[in-house]
Amino acid sequence: MKNSLLQLDPQSRRQFAETIAKATLGVTLLPQLSRAADTAPGVDNKMLPGFGNAKHVIWLQMIGGMSHIDTLDPKEGDTKGPSDPVQTKAGFKLGGFLPTLAKEHSEKLAIIRSMTSKTGVHASGQYIIRTGYDPRATIKHPVLGAWAQQLLGKNSGSLPSSVCINRGPDNGNGFFSAAFSPLPIHDPEAGLQYANSGGDTLNKRLALLNRLDSDFRAKFQDTNLKAYTDFYDDTLKLLSSEDLTVFRLSEESSDARSSYGMNKFGQGCLLARRLVERGVRFIEVAYGGWDMHNDIDDGMEDHGATLDTALSALLTDLQSKGLLESTMVVLCSEFGRSPKINSRNGRDHHPKVFSTLLAGGPVKGGTIYGASDKEGSAPADKQATIQDFHSTVGHAMGLDVNEIVMSPSNRPFTVGDKGQVITEVFA
Repeated sequence: MKNSLLQLDPQSRRQFAETIAKATLGVTLLPQLSRAADTAPGVDNKMLPGFGNAKHVIWLQMIGGMSHIDTLDPKEGDTKGPSDPVQTKAGFKLGGFLPTLAKEHSEKLAIIRSMTSKTGVHASGQYIIRTGYDPRATIKHPVLGAWAQQLLGKNSGSLPSSVCINRGPDNGNGFFSAAFSPLPIHDPEAGLQYANSGGDTLNKRLALLNRLDSDFRAKFQDTNLKAYTDFYDDTLKLLSSEDLTVFRLSEESSDARSSYGMNKFGQGCLLARRLVERGVRFIEVAYGGWDMHNDIDDGMEDHGATLDTALSALLTDLQSKGLLESTMVVLCSEFGRSPKINSRNGRDHHPKVFSTLLAGGPVKGGTIYGASDKEGSAPADKQATIQDFHSTVGHAMGLDVNEIVMSPSNRPFTVGDKGQVITEVFA
């Protein structure tokens, strides 16, 4: 065993330590391995508009391929779909399933209607929209929250720098240390798993973990394993912190909770606002069920209403609390859906063109960037890639998207894989 360990490369040693920690404590608290990760300062490129004004990002991930034609890029004629478009004060139209967003918030929105991707497969598409990179068997790529922690450092005291809600972290730290993984909250109603565990039980688990891997850490002293030394202190700090109350949605009034919608996505958006108030930099809220091959009328009536209610409440809440100027809300999906309604009254996968939305922070409200053609089938103006989208959000967060970071396998990577910042969406 000892000889085998001596032959482990850094990645294998990290995986060994992660396995020990997961087995002992469970994965939910594992991401809080914070202090040992090396960070590099971002380079000042404030000459471009929007740089660094998004101190927080709420990333709303629509899983399954949200129909752009029925939401952010409505059309007339045969491709219109089940609802009539709604005119906004900002001069553009939104899908009829988003009436509150259209009526109350259009002047806060920047919509990119010329997004395009080469991937029409769910798993690959979701990976790309989360990371800005095509999936590879040999490496995992970080999400923007992990990039921010790498380039800007940890930012929220005892709380993590990034959180994902209604989903697992799914290798969100990529090739960075486990310290950069988002803290997963699988159910906003339940809050933080293990948060109510007895102190004695947790202390015993931490002590056991420390004994199990102390010799291993002493033998292989690198930054990845140093993170696990700090894990013990960081975990106890989090569990004894008053910041844990941020996960208790019961502290909100019944009216506040109802305004978001009493469902996992709505309550996830409410939790995201609470996390922003406590300084968390990057929060992802997932909402599945957008794969509407059948009966898009019923699917959009349900999902459209849920999205409209939650997003509208989030923008209203952030503005009323003075947080919208420093918080950018992002809405995206892995691809769009076909202009043609199929024989099952649904829409099929359509990566050739789709839409994304930005609001708050440095965003220039009332903006439409790019366009699809008349049918919503292909980009007609200012085509934008997912890499451009990632670079744009990263730039708003204050990340130098041109800075090269080397992976443990000594390969160079940048935020957004060399995409172009879309400065037109910034004020």
